[in-house]
Amino acid sequence: MTAAATMAVAAAELVMRTGASDMEEEEGPLGDGPRLQEPLQLGELDITSDEFIMDEVDVHIQANLEDDLVKEALKTGVDLRHYSKQVELELQQIEQKSIRDLTFERMEQMLGAFQSDLSSISSEIRTLQEQSGAMNIRLRNRQAVRGKLGELVDGLVVPSALVTAILEAPVTEPRFLEQLQELDAKAAAVREQEARGTAACADVRGVLDRLRVKAVTKIREFILQKIYSFRKPMTNYQIPQTALLKYRFFYQFLLGNERATAKEIRDEYVETLSKIYLSYYRSYLGRLMKVQYEEVAEKDDLMGVEDTAKKGFFSKPSLRSRNTIFTLGTRGSVISPTELEAPILVPHTAQRGEQRYPFEALFRSQHYALLDNSCREYLFICEFFVVSGPAAHDLFHAVMGRTLSMTLKHLESYLADCYDAIAVFLCIHIVLRFRNIAAKRDVPALDRYWEQVLALLWPRFELILEMNVQSVRSTDPQRLGGLDTRPHYITRRYAEFSSALVSINQTIPNERTMQLLGQLQVEVENFVLRVAAEFSSRKEQLVFLINNYDMMLGVLMERAADDSKEVESFQQLLNARTQEFIEELLSPPFGGLVAFVKEAEALIERGQAERLRGEEARVTQLIRGFGSSWKSSVESLSQDVMRSFTNFRNGTSIIQGALTQLIQLYHRFHRVLSQPQLRALPARAELINIHHLMVELKKHKPNF
Repeated sequence: MTAAATMAVAAAELVMRTGASDMEEEEGPLGDGPRLQEPLQLGELDITSDEFIMDEVDVHIQANLEDDLVKEALKTGVDLRHYSKQVELELQQIEQKSIRDLTFERMEQMLGAFQSDLSSISSEIRTLQEQSGAMNIRLRNRQAVRGKLGELVDGLVVPSALVTAILEAPVTEPRFLEQLQELDAKAAAVREQEARGTAACADVRGVLDRLRVKAVTKIREFILQKIYSFRKPMTNYQIPQTALLKYRFFYQFLLGNERATAKEIRDEYVETLSKIYLSYYRSYLGRLMKVQYEEVAEKDDLMGVEDTAKKGFFSKPSLRSRNTIFTLGTRGSVISPTELEAPILVPHTAQRGEQRYPFEALFRSQHYALLDNSCREYLFICEFFVVSGPAAHDLFHAVMGRTLSMTLKHLESYLADCYDAIAVFLCIHIVLRFRNIAAKRDVPALDRYWEQVLALLWPRFELILEMNVQSVRSTDPQRLGGLDTRPHYITRRYAEFSSALVSINQTIPNERTMQLLGQLQVEVENFVLRVAAEFSSRKEQLVFLINNYDMMLGVLMERAADDSKEVESFQQLLNARTQEFIEELLSPPFGGLVAFVKEAEALIERGQAERLRGEEARVTQLIRGFGSSWKSSVESLSQDVMRSFTNFRNGTSIIQGALTQLIQLYHRFHRVLSQPQLRALPARAELINIHHLMVELKKHKPNF
């Protein structure tokens, strides 16, 4: 600020202060007169102060008076108070502008400084982040090292509870098993650390070895005692080896820590159990065969052998407790689901009750026991000895091989003198079902055994069947003694035998069986024809054939399906022979009528109906003859049929067929007489009304 401005400011202040003082002196605060004035606080400008230097004031005044602006104002007579206010306004404007300039400058400086500070802070943040990441890495590394060290220490430290349990606790206590698992884990951990070269393992190796030896000793003694306990006699033929399964970790511990002892235990188990099974099954088979039927089929008990008290099965009254070898009866129930897996037979109980069984029942009991024990043994071996696949198969056969071989030899020996085809066939189906059961139980170890058994049964069955076929083929009807038209015992044997095999084979079909039965059927049909040829009249021959076909068909339909080949074949044979018999039956009383109708229909068909004009006398005789004799003829026919056929239902069916054919014949006779050539014949008035004839014939139909 210039000196003039300064002076102006000072002058203005002086004027303002002076004017104010004058006004205050003139009037009091209430306007009622002058009042005393309060002293002014002038600070450095206080001229009343002792400190005010008058000389300096004079100097300033003199300097301000010399200012050009002041001189100009004094010359022009400007009012200093107005001039002061103007100057003050200008000063305020200048001040505000200066303040703005100063503010913007300071803000620019502050922003620049702030930007600089931000750059510095960003750099510091990055530095902190880098330091934090490095610290995190070091922390994780330390934690990982701490965890590894903790695991290492935990794995190497042997707690007192482990030592106490292994040394003092019985092996049957749960804590022994728990600590044994802990010992196994520590031993594995030490072995792993030793492989890595951990020196601390040497500190615990001795303790663990002593505990391991103690545990192995206790386990070995315990398992061997369990194995030896199986040697005690048991009445149910079931070895309780599965009780060892809750101690299966014992063997796993031995496998991992003492393989020599594990092998010793496995070898001892195999040796002991193989002897026990062999002894049990040899004893069981011997006792079981004692409750078989005393009388069994022999080589002469074949289908085509003469039925005598000495040879024929149907004439053996002593066989009260069993069916014949040609009849299934209730024997087929042995392969039903309920009996197939029924409890095994107990020989001494059956002996006390004097019960006897066919061979297939004994075979079922024997092999169900074998199946049940083999499945249990195989599953036990897999779980306890920790084996599978070929190793499990080999171990199973090491245990059961001698027993299976003994069973096969026994079966082979029995089949060598067996001639009961139904028994052998039932045994085949028992094996097929047991094989399926073993597959469902996931036990493949018996697959080879089942194949070996079937390899013995099938050839024997086929041999017995072929022997029966040959016996029928070589049978001479003339050597069978007196013959009649009733069903022959050989055809009855065949019917029972064939229906038995067909019904059994339906459950699990076998084409080879059907082929053999087809050969047998052909030979039986030929045999029936050979026997029929022994009768002198065709009527007797037909009666014999119908009776035998009807009997065989009836037996087959009881067991075989309606659409089976055997049923269809015999149905066709029966229908053909029945139709022929009906024609043979109607021929004596109504043969003339039959012959005329056939001849007349042939002439009409050829267009030669005029030739009928010469048949009036013949036609008249036929009309009158039929009218006078048909009732007696029908009565005689009915009685003859009922006497000839053993099956009442079959006889009734034949009578019904004969009467139906007679009505059709008489109806055709009416049509012939309606031709122009015979329409005017006087005897036509004597014809019997068809409806009336039907009503009368219905009276002769037998009632059930």
